[in-house]
Amino acid sequence: MSTRLPFIDLTPGEDDGAVRAAIARVIERGWFVLGPEVEAFEHEFARESRAAHAVAVANGTDALALILRAGGIGAGDEVIVPAITAAFTGLAVVMAGGTPVFADVLPDTVTIDAQSAAAAVTTRTAAIVPVHLYGQASDMRAVRRVADRHRLAIVEDCCQAHLATAEGAPVGTLGVAGAFSFYPTKNLGALGDGGAIVTNDAALADRLRRLRNGGQSDRYHHAEAGVNSRLDEVQAAVLRARLPLLRKWTDRRRALAAAYRAALPEGFPVTERDAGHVYHLFAVRSANRDALQAHLKSAGIETLIHYPVPLPRQGAFRNTDPRACPEAERAASELLSLPLHPRLREADVTRVAGVVAEFEKGRTFA
Repeated sequence: MSTRLPFIDLTPGEDDGAVRAAIARVIERGWFVLGPEVEAFEHEFARESRAAHAVAVANGTDALALILRAGGIGAGDEVIVPAITAAFTGLAVVMAGGTPVFADVLPDTVTIDAQSAAAAVTTRTAAIVPVHLYGQASDMRAVRRVADRHRLAIVEDCCQAHLATAEGAPVGTLGVAGAFSFYPTKNLGALGDGGAIVTNDAALADRLRRLRNGGQSDRYHHAEAGVNSRLDEVQAAVLRARLPLLRKWTDRRRALAAAYRAALPEGFPVTERDAGHVYHLFAVRSANRDALQAHLKSAGIETLIHYPVPLPRQGAFRNTDPRACPEAERAASELLSLPLHPRLREADVTRVAGVVAEFEKGRTFA
């Protein structure tokens, strides 16, 4: 029987000692919400993201919703989002009071198709949310042209794209703000939920800090109706312990992705359009996706299917415009995520690629 190759490994690694020391530091201090660890992490994450400000919140969904709300999005406003992404992107629009409108995706990168987004604009459209899917930036030049033409705010979903760049520019700084997630499986993960917003707008950052803490301008003085979305001190300390390793881990992801691309059959991997890709996920496409996944499973290789149901077909959005997104429909039936994380070995990549090639050969000559 083949040795099992898990999709991801979240057990303690080279960061183990630093993470345990960070947790102990918080416990010994006895301050657990919105304290010195959160404040320090905000400064450190802003610096690493090349942004002027970072605001830590409870999760990536809240990060998106709070940006939209702080930007004035509410009832009657439409926000364009890609049809292939985590449902939480669309749910954040709903949380802010707006209505998600879905644009199709590009066939090569599976990121938002700016032409489809432009066709979705109405008199009620207020913003566009490009998702930097799998760690690769959307085509931000094309998105910017649509946004400028129609006077739309750009809110970046960077939840899979820590340290990614778009033609050299850091994601999260290419619109009004960018939302990040620190869910444990992310490139920079906490030991639970967590999120942050980066922005170069000082006034926006100040308002976001109020909104995340019940709208308080001062203790017990609620200037507006905010929410309770605060990153706790333990998670902030864990993220501070891991942040210095993020660039090293990112380099490792890129090296493994390059090895996959060299070993896999041509045309399988989703296209790398931008060298700033940070490979949160390594996705391939196959018209025989389910059979390929079963073949890999039989060889002991765990894979995952991310986003098998496009957002326009999700029950949560049944009251939205069900516009056709044919590329998203096709991608949802073909995409498969292969194992890729900093602890993966080159031998593991070779093994996975060999099993894929074996499947393709058997399918070709069956």
